[in-house]
Amino acid sequence: MTELNLYEYENKLYEQGVSYIAGVDEAGRGPLAGPVVAAAVVLKKGAKLKYVNDSKQLSEKQREKALEEIKKNALSISIAISSVEEIDQINIFRATREAMQSAIHKLSIKPEYVLIDAMPMELDIPFLSIIKGDTLSISIAAASIVAKTTRDQYMIEMDKLFPEYHFKKHKGYGTKEHLEIIHKLGPTPIHRKTYEPVKSMIKKKK
Repeated sequence: MTELNLYEYENKLYEQGVSYIAGVDEAGRGPLAGPVVAAAVVLKKGAKLKYVNDSKQLSEKQREKALEEIKKNALSISIAISSVEEIDQINIFRATREAMQSAIHKLSIKPEYVLIDAMPMELDIPFLSIIKGDTLSISIAAASIVAKTTRDQYMIEMDKLFPEYHFKKHKGYGTKEHLEIIHKLGPTPIHRKTYEPVKSMIKKKK
C-alpha cells in the first residue's frame, strides 16, 4: 500500500480548503453472531499514520498498535452499534447504514466532508462513498481499525458468557468449527436468527 494511495483523497480535500474529514467504516456485516459496529474518525489535518492500513490486512497485535496511533492523531472518534435484534428486524444493510449514520452524528466535531466505505448514505454533509475505501483512504482505514477492534473486544466478552462457542477464536464468523458447534448446541441469543444456517435450525426446533 503506497502512501499516495492512502492519503490521496484527504490531500485533495485539504487542497480544496476542507480541514475536518471524517472516515467511516463498519465491522461485522458477515458474521452469524454478534452486532455490527460502525466507527467514524476525524484525523488531525495532515496526520501521517505509520501502522494504519485496512484492518483485514493487519494481525491482532498490529491492529492494537494502529489503534493507539489513531487515538494520538484523531480529533474525534465515535462508535455506534446495531444489535443482533436490530439486524434481524430491519436487515443487515439497513442496520449497517443506521450505525454508520449514527457514528457520524456522534462525532464531537462536525466534519466538513465524509469519506465512507462503500455505503450509499443520506447526509446533510458532502460525502463520497468509496469502493474498498479502507484500502484507499487513511481516514476510512482508521475507522475500519476502530470498528474491528471494538467488535472483536465485544466478541471476546461474549466468549466468557458462552465459552463452548469459542467466539474469541472466530468472532462469530461462519467457520467450519463454529458451524459444527451451532449444529451440536444450537444458537445462542447473540446469533442472527435471519442468517443461514441459524434460520433453518430455529425452524426445525419449532
